[in-house]
Amino acid sequence: MHLSHALFLAALAISAATAPVGAQELSGTLKKVKDTGAITIGYRDASVPFSYLDGNQKPVGYAFEICLKVADAVKAHLKLDTLEVRLNPVTSATRIPLIANGTIDLECGSTTNNADRQRQAAFTNTHFLTATRFVAKRDKGLDKTDDLKGRTVVSTSGTTNIRQINEINTARGLGMRILPAKDHAEAFLMVETGRADAFVMDDVLLAALVAGSKTPDAYAISSEAQSRPEPYGIMLRKDDPAFKAVVDAATAALYKSPEGTALYEKWFTQAIPPRGINLKLPMSEAMRKALANPSDSSDPAAY
Repeated sequence: MHLSHALFLAALAISAATAPVGAQELSGTLKKVKDTGAITIGYRDASVPFSYLDGNQKPVGYAFEICLKVADAVKAHLKLDTLEVRLNPVTSATRIPLIANGTIDLECGSTTNNADRQRQAAFTNTHFLTATRFVAKRDKGLDKTDDLKGRTVVSTSGTTNIRQINEINTARGLGMRILPAKDHAEAFLMVETGRADAFVMDDVLLAALVAGSKTPDAYAISSEAQSRPEPYGIMLRKDDPAFKAVVDAATAALYKSPEGTALYEKWFTQAIPPRGINLKLPMSEAMRKALANPSDSSDPAAY
């Protein structure tokens, strides 16, 4: 190779290395957002307090606000003067297909990050930890799993929760009578009317049902969990490392900051729209650790 040719290649390498960020080839979601000037957020209509419609039929919620912060970070990263945030409703059934086919760029709800879903989508850092617990009338004095011995217990059919409580019943020989309900509302009604002693479900969903009930103070959620913590995360497309890096950096910075804690307090310990209910769900020790050390792990043991 001629010396001049070698110098030319070296000069090329140096200029490439020092090229401004904007000159790098964008790909995936970042390219799509830059080309269209828009980012699309998928929201849920009734996942209180994560993502749901307020009294004006506008999406609000804890996860929804996190997604708006991510959109700001993407706008800053791409150095855009304006970024249109488009909103698209999703359901349990449509959320993964709409991420995969490019209809939405971020899915903001109460989606459990597990190994099965990791094969179909990517997740950013965990924003909430749920666990299976039970709710009962406070005057029954039920708090630990063993307190359910010989009791009538309800859970929603087709959920992991009803499977978990059946397994515990068999393993510990508690002799519970376990009834399936068609949905969460029916299950809670059975506790309300005394047809069941306890309702087993994701603790955050139980908290929302209690807060929205006629007499919230009449109920207590068990201190003992019947499962390990299960992480909720915001979904994005798989195999798009450049976009995931921007989203991960944005969520990590938010969660570690006082603003991340304030956002949690706003949605879980204060009155929320539209009815002014309060979930009264202070941050757990595991949740505090998850925000201080952001992770996108789907493994419950990581929390």
